[in-house]
Amino acid sequence: MSLLAVLVALAVLGGAAVHSSGPVFLAASCGIVAWLAVFAVREQLARARRH
Repeated sequence: MSLLAVLVALAVLGGAAVHSSGPVFLAASCGIVAWLAVFAVREQLARARRH
């Protein structure tokens, strides 16, 4: 479900990139990348605790 939300957000940002400035799009993209990195680390820690 989270992956679907990220894909929808990227589609919206991709459409918004045409109408927004470069720095705004870059900041939004960096926010999404940071969220994905935090999610990946959290999942790895949870997997390590289970095994």
